[in-house]
Amino acid sequence: QGQLAESGGGLVQAGGSLRLSCALSGSFFSIIYMGWYRQAPGKQRELVARVTTAGNTNYEDSVKGRFTISMDNAKNMLYLQMNSLKSEDTAVYYCNAVLKRTAIGALSTYWGQGTQVTVSS
Repeated sequence: QGQLAESGGGLVQAGGSLRLSCALSGSFFSIIYMGWYRQAPGKQRELVARVTTAGNTNYEDSVKGRFTISMDNAKNMLYLQMNSLKSEDTAVYYCNAVLKRTAIGALSTYWGQGTQVTVSS
């Protein structure tokens, strides 16, 4: 029904920037919302940012003003621009999508395999 593939993770110095991308493929009626989650060592997975097709966004408090989530509806692409990175941003970042399979179908949640972001210093 849906597949997600992340890219763009890597090693960056504190204060630097990275841009994560997520490609959504498959057959579905509509996107309810897409987002980025992350899981740091020893911590629970948390929502970083989420965006709806209408453009409504939500951010975890610690990334507000530093991260920007965006979605290209025409290409089914999700992005996360991460600026002013801190060591505490180090985590595996996962792309997430909540989709509606058909006009009358139930909602389904999909996850990417994750991409590692490591911030040094």
